[in-house]
This record gives sequence, structure tokens and C-alpha cells, in this order.
Amino acid sequence: MSSKHLSADQIREIASFVDIEALPPQGEPTAYFLFGTNQRKPVEIAAERYHEGLAPLVIATGGINRHTGIVEGQEFRRLLIGRGVPESAIRCEDRAANTWQNVEFSLPYIQEALESGLRVTAVSKWYHRRTLHCLATLAPKIGPFYAVSWEPVYAGQVVNRIDWPHIPDGKRRVIREWEEVARRVAEGSFKEVNLVGGAWRAGHG
Repeated sequence: MSSKHLSADQIREIASFVDIEALPPQGEPTAYFLFGTNQRKPVEIAAERYHEGLAPLVIATGGINRHTGIVEGQEFRRLLIGRGVPESAIRCEDRAANTWQNVEFSLPYIQEALESGLRVTAVSKWYHRRTLHCLATLAPKIGPFYAVSWEPVYAGQVVNRIDWPHIPDGKRRVIREWEEVARRVAEGSFKEVNLVGGAWRAGHG
């Protein structure tokens, strides 16, 4: 679907649906789950939260990036350590080829977080709605969880909540996310998630 066929109301509806943002309550430590990417913003977010005492456990994920060849989870770990996050606070998943596997291969780390009394905070692109569904589907005991979003840069352009329909790389990704998530929820391969009381929760709102 092209954005030139979308009304202003549809654009707002799509952006609202894919937007993952649901910040943890102020002052509450959580486990920060970094979804794989070749951009560095997740590291900056997690390192800042760690030094504020809000991210005692950081789960870095991602296998080989198909564009750059870097191993995302390992690169996240290296950058986190370079920002003063001790290796003892980092868990690294470095085999995943997609978002589903980011979660699937990190399930022991999610379990570790839950057993230590921490809720989970996803860290991903603002429109990457499938991150929420993968967590809810693969980790059914996750309970309420949160999400911190960031705005990616493609071809030198920041893909934000306002300009995405006018940026080809942004438009393609946001619409794909909207269509793919809706399809997978309808077919049952993704659990539905809803924002309830400031946190994401599996099932109907």
C-alpha cells in the first residue's frame, strides 16, 4: 500500500497502532531488552538507564546484520562495555536472524529477569510493533512489560512519527509493520497485545 492512497486519518491510525512506546514507571528498574539493529541508539538508551540505576540487566540481541556483516548482539555488548556497563550486567544473544529469534534465543535471559523480580522493557524502533507480539507470544509468563522507542535513520533521514509517510524507506517499513502484524494476529501466529494501565499486556484490552 502506498501512502499516497492513505487519508490523514489512516496515517494517524497506522502510526498510532505501530507505536510501541510505553515507558516504565519513573524510578522502576527493569531488564532492558535491546532488539538487534546496526544503529547505536539502543546502546545509548540502555547505558544511560544503567547508570541511573534503572537497567540492572541488559539483554543484547542480534546475529549477523545482512547489510553490514556485524554481529549485532556482540557489537551491542562491546559498545555497552565501552560506556561503562559491566559485562556482568549484560546478557548476549548473537545468533538471531530476525525479531522472532531475538526473543526465542533470549528466553533464558528473560526468565532470569523475571525470576529476579524485574519486568522487561523492550528497546526498539518506534514503529517495530512485532517486537511486542514476539515477546508476548514466546514468553507467555512475561506479564506486563514496557517499551522504550527510538527513531531510526535511513539514507540520512530520521524516520519519525510525523514524517514517515514522506520518507520512502520509512513509509515502506511502517506500512509493512502494520500489515504484517495485523495479518499475524488474525491468523493466530502472534498473540494480541494491548496497552493497559501504561504497560503492554497479552490478550484483549
